[in-house]
Amino acid sequence: MALLPTPLTPAPRLATALGLTEPLWVKRDDLTGFAVAGNKARQLELLVDDARARGADVLVTGGTLGSNFVQAAAAAAAWADLGCVLVLAGPPVARSAHPNLAAATAWGAEVRFTGDLDRTTVDAQLPVVAAELTAAGCRPYVVPRGGASAVGAEGYRLAVDEVLAQLDGQAPVVVIAAGAGGTLAGLVAGNVALGRPLRIVGASVSRPPAEVSARVLELAGQVADRRGEPRPVESDVELVDARGPGHGLASPAGDAAAVLALRAAGLVLDPVYTAKALAALPTAAEGQPALFWHTGGLLDAVAGLMGDRT
Repeated sequence: MALLPTPLTPAPRLATALGLTEPLWVKRDDLTGFAVAGNKARQLELLVDDARARGADVLVTGGTLGSNFVQAAAAAAAWADLGCVLVLAGPPVARSAHPNLAAATAWGAEVRFTGDLDRTTVDAQLPVVAAELTAAGCRPYVVPRGGASAVGAEGYRLAVDEVLAQLDGQAPVVVIAAGAGGTLAGLVAGNVALGRPLRIVGASVSRPPAEVSARVLELAGQVADRRGEPRPVESDVELVDARGPGHGLASPAGDAAAVLALRAAGLVLDPVYTAKALAALPTAAEGQPALFWHTGGLLDAVAGLMGDRT
């Protein structure tokens, strides 16, 4: 599904624009090549394989209206000839309410709404929907919000092997946006498995860092268990607070970083995820060479340009 390895490119002009004095690289997981899924392609590749192996015929997942993962999951289900049911937090809205919702429905997903904007209502509804589908004779495969399962996170355990080969002995500080925590968990698991060659910092864009840290540590441990590798410990998980005004809301620092990324490196960042992470990079890197892991989010970037910061 994903076109790997994704490029690792130097970004000297962006480094200067950010006020960095050490080298900066960008890991271009916005270029995974599958249905503008960005980093989600690595996760969904393994999730779809697991669903098929278990005999599933419908993928069930969910999130918020602007979730990049839900549209990517819908595309992956269509590609794998699976049905797809998405559960979104909030009241029903038109498909035009967000580009990710429009894409998900275009890929053929059935969309249900919880009626409550609280994200945790999705978590409660996923097993309910799965039970209804089972009663109707379907074989559902449930994926947590953001693909944050041990299976999904393993995609980023494998990405550590990839990036270390590209770095060829260099060891920059890796900075990556952290939402549901699956991507960061995979990186942490891989870093520990390979002897901790990198310092990895998650920029928490939607939850308090302490909450994300616990989620990441648990998931990273599950990934390690699946592979028979050493389990990470608490000190292996490092996060900085990049939430700004909160989940799904742009920050002034993130908006400024997005402009710099476009003008200095031709990178398109979405306002509520990758832009916040890039804004946090100079502080997180602490004067060391740095690697910004660009996770994608193109359709959410389009929504930001249209003024939709839902």
